[in-house]
Amino acid sequence: MTPQELKSSILQLAIQGRLVEQRPEEGTGEELYRRIQAEKKRLIQEGKIKKEKPLPEIAEDEVPFEIPEGWKWAYLGELFLHNTGKAQNSSGSNKGVVRKFITTSNLYWNRFDLSKVKEMPFTEQELERCTAQKGDLLVCEGGDCGRAAIWNYDEKVCIQNHVHRIRPYKEVSIEYFYYLFYLYKFTGRLKGHGVAIQGLSSEAIHKVLCPLPPLAEQKRIVAKIEELLPYLDRYEKAWNRLEEFNRRFPADMQKSILQMAIQGKLVEQRPEEGTGEELYRQIQAEKQALIKAGKIKKEKPLPEIAEDEVPFEIPEGWKWVYLLDIIQEKPSNGYSPKGVDYITPIRNLTLTATTSGRFREEAFKYVDIPETDAEKYWLKRGDLLVQRSNSRELVGISCIYTGADNAYIYPDLMMRMRVMNGICTEFVDYALKAPMVRSYYMANASGTSESMPKINQKTVSLTPVPLPPLAEQKRIVARLEEILPLCERLK
Repeated sequence: MTPQELKSSILQLAIQGRLVEQRPEEGTGEELYRRIQAEKKRLIQEGKIKKEKPLPEIAEDEVPFEIPEGWKWAYLGELFLHNTGKAQNSSGSNKGVVRKFITTSNLYWNRFDLSKVKEMPFTEQELERCTAQKGDLLVCEGGDCGRAAIWNYDEKVCIQNHVHRIRPYKEVSIEYFYYLFYLYKFTGRLKGHGVAIQGLSSEAIHKVLCPLPPLAEQKRIVAKIEELLPYLDRYEKAWNRLEEFNRRFPADMQKSILQMAIQGKLVEQRPEEGTGEELYRQIQAEKQALIKAGKIKKEKPLPEIAEDEVPFEIPEGWKWVYLLDIIQEKPSNGYSPKGVDYITPIRNLTLTATTSGRFREEAFKYVDIPETDAEKYWLKRGDLLVQRSNSRELVGISCIYTGADNAYIYPDLMMRMRVMNGICTEFVDYALKAPMVRSYYMANASGTSESMPKINQKTVSLTPVPLPPLAEQKRIVARLEEILPLCERLK
């Protein structure tokens, strides 16, 4: 049961007379109703309020639920004087005395936000009709129609025409009726009408059905509700914590699994598969051969990763390396020419193509550039793409390109890398998605725009990566592809 459902259940019990006991000595709702009608008649006779057309008797089939024998069903208009305030742009609105007034933007459930209160002139006649005093129930006519709060300030305030002022003819517990409005709103009994803009008309307010207990019982009901509210607050906090846990659990579980994977805790190590050191030497030898053949450029040698730079322990047979050690060349930025609204031979990926961590081939724009300009940016299947700019939470997100060769070029906000033979691209991709690397990119992102910070080629090149033997890399990937879909199902 949600906090809202629990609160509504308690309030429903309250207005059905099931939250506190009935006491015959406190009188009846009928007696209170008659006293209210007598006071209303007196005010009419004294010319303080206008006589209204009498409302019909409440039919039996209109009654939404049973109430105790000593209670009475009544229309809200029989128990309260109510009206809306002054329209801001009404004719003659520049006449009168300037007063503060509240709108629906100031009125929230059980509270008012008075940080921004507008002013406009009110005539003496308008002040009588449009002024709220301490103890009045104010209800939104528009916006979140039905939203209500009690004006409990000593200072009087004026109201706009989209706010209902509800004032009792005779003493009642205004808090009881506030809770009635709250319940009716959240159980669908209080609805606005209109096509474009929903509104709660005066007529609709007038005909709100109210279960009327004796005054003393109203007060005891309110006291019981307010006794229970702290427990409801605790329940809501616990519920929200649980909801937040459930919301975050799949992603947190995924992060934990990825971190375990790159720490060598997801699959067993097998000595017969060799070591990360042996694989590293093979890769460096292959790099030297490619440099000699003129296929890749020679890079300045990187230092060994110092012991104090190691973020966590890895298995004995693994080796810490920099990302640049296991890719062919430095990461290269893409190209982002202006998009066109017609079909061309060249499709340029947008940032959203890789934001999810998986390649989305539909996220591109057509660009009209010579094919010679696109040559160095064509993507090959298996290329590794890293976002060099995005929000701080997403900067550095990686993705393996799974499209066809030479079908897309990549944008300036991405970097492209190609891993060396002997390295499983999927393993590297998962390593870049692990919390350790994600934290590294977020910590090293910089730029003038906080909303779109950037990481540079040096930061990506010096990404620390734990290197297991190739066979173990593949077993880790296989295990991840078995487990991670289970996390997705939890979302």
